[in-house]
Amino acid sequence: MPNDNVVRLIQPGAFDDQLTEVLRSGARALLAQAVEAEVAGFLAKHADLKTEDGRARVVRHGHLPEREVMTGIGPVAVRQPRVRDRAAGADDPGRIRFSPAILPPYMRRSKSIETLLPILYLKGISTGDFSEALAALLGKEAAGLSASAIGRLKDGWLDEHAAWQHRDLSARRYVYMWADGIHLEARLEDEKQCILVIIGATPEGRKELVGFTDGARESAHDWRELLLDLKRRGLDQSPELMIADGALGFWKAAGEVWPKAAEQRCWVHKTANVLAKLPKSQQPKAKRALQEIWMAETKAAAEAAFDAFVESYALKYEKAADCLDKDRDALLAFYDFPAEHWKHLRTTNPIESTFATVRHRTIRSKGCLSNKTALAMVFKLVEGAQKSWRRLDGHNQLPKLILGVKFADGLEVVPKSTRQPETAAA
Repeated sequence: MPNDNVVRLIQPGAFDDQLTEVLRSGARALLAQAVEAEVAGFLAKHADLKTEDGRARVVRHGHLPEREVMTGIGPVAVRQPRVRDRAAGADDPGRIRFSPAILPPYMRRSKSIETLLPILYLKGISTGDFSEALAALLGKEAAGLSASAIGRLKDGWLDEHAAWQHRDLSARRYVYMWADGIHLEARLEDEKQCILVIIGATPEGRKELVGFTDGARESAHDWRELLLDLKRRGLDQSPELMIADGALGFWKAAGEVWPKAAEQRCWVHKTANVLAKLPKSQQPKAKRALQEIWMAETKAAAEAAFDAFVESYALKYEKAADCLDKDRDALLAFYDFPAEHWKHLRTTNPIESTFATVRHRTIRSKGCLSNKTALAMVFKLVEGAQKSWRRLDGHNQLPKLILGVKFADGLEVVPKSTRQPETAAA
């Protein structure tokens, strides 16, 4: 049974909502169990270690002083179990130390609060109003986050974002890059109402936020500034493939900065653009026809489905057919890359899905944010989201692309010189 003294909720009944009380009670029990399980696991790991007189070397040693942690359901008072190494002194560098993952020593706010505060900023809530806003969301006890404390947090986020913007990229390499311009509803202080975003896939298959800045979505100048800034900080090697929508500004800038990178147009954006040029009665059928193109198993089959669509719609709906046909090569570029990656490469979804939450959590407020503050707040939100980004399927194929291995219809092309000779017919 968990130790009930490990976690104690402050001022039970501060919330009038019975459902909240139930949730808090459940959270209390789960957290208590988790803390005890973590300590028990640590002790079990070192159970074989003994002191010179035969006693267990690593043992429980009471609790650390109680501290408050602000969570999404209000503040919680925490008592962290303490562990003692009987065979080493406090200053002994070889002393076995317990470093809790659930309740780090200096933790004062849960990750949900770290995410909530940038959201409130993007909603236009001023520093002085944070205590009132948090009290309404989390309960009266949340008023402990004062304006001065919030101000220090904001300054810290601004510093973190500035450091990230100037980080050295000379040791980084990205096989794929997704680019998009995201319009937030939060008002900025000038005309640059768009955030330009680039996410990259490392050779290990992990997705990372590579760069983002404020700008105009269609502006080649703003995209060029962002790409050149990445190069100046050491990102010299071109990605193998870049994925974006049809924004001409990005492709013009990318062609100048990384001319050797292959280009892939986003099928989600292209489908929406084509369907917008058709009457509603034609859209369901046309959507199925477009799916037959990008879902085809081979490039030849996709080309055939492509030709069929253009032929079917060109006579009556010339604009829709032209909208699709003008980007034919860029829409089918993914066939020259590993099949395991196709679902990642056909769209800018890595950006869209991440910023959907950010976009929906911002509103147009009466006031407006400075661009510097808005970017820092969005950076904090994306930084948190990045930890849950999925690794690319088939990540073992990525080093092959770096080495110049070619793929056709998603399969590795084996050079003729390395093929096994065919057995002569008897």
